[in-house]
Amino acid sequence: MQIQVCWCAEVSATFPTLAVCIGTINNVVVERENEKIRQLKHAVYAEVRAKYNIERLKEHPVVRAYRDFYWKLGIDPTKTRPSGEALLRRVLHGGELPTISTAVDAYNLASMKTVIPMSGFDMDALNPPFSVRFAEKGEPFTGIGMDKPLALESNMLVLADTKRVLCVYPHKDADQTKITEKTKRVLLVGYGAPGITVQQLEEAVRTALDYIMAACGGETQTVKVFSPTPKQVLGVC
Repeated sequence: MQIQVCWCAEVSATFPTLAVCIGTINNVVVERENEKIRQLKHAVYAEVRAKYNIERLKEHPVVRAYRDFYWKLGIDPTKTRPSGEALLRRVLHGGELPTISTAVDAYNLASMKTVIPMSGFDMDALNPPFSVRFAEKGEPFTGIGMDKPLALESNMLVLADTKRVLCVYPHKDADQTKITEKTKRVLLVGYGAPGITVQQLEEAVRTALDYIMAACGGETQTVKVFSPTPKQVLGVC
């Protein structure tokens, strides 16, 4: 799959430093759970509990960057938390991540560790090229676990392919393209925010790919950061 990301002119003008990092991995074997992911969870839980303090988490620069970004998008980050922060808070409060599948649990661990929001998709369910744009008012979106489609608002930032919205940026993924135990090829997206560096995004995605390989096998194919350029307007890549 040749990966291209288009940026609509309005997003490029509003958030000129915004970037996403995409990573791909092939030949994975996705299971409900296995001993490798259980051991990885145990190790990463211990690591983040030693590194982060729940009382001072809101002062962490990565947490702060995404919270500030959420306010600019019209989202209250104290009610709808960026996914990386939400996962980290759960573990710092003594909980554990939900068991979904070895691949999803692996990239959730990386998101928690780096505090960078991420999505994981079944690559064979995608229809590239991808676009970062604002939703059309009333555009339907069915997220994972939703009983019926949500009508999006025009101020919602989304990642989409040519057929559907893949993610309400950066906290809710589409049900139709989710990773399942039948998935053989995974595409990961690390979502940036103003103040988040290209290096931080790439590190997060590489960590997620390493964790997936540890739990599911496979071979990494692509790791690339995409950001707006003057020519990257919607439909012109």
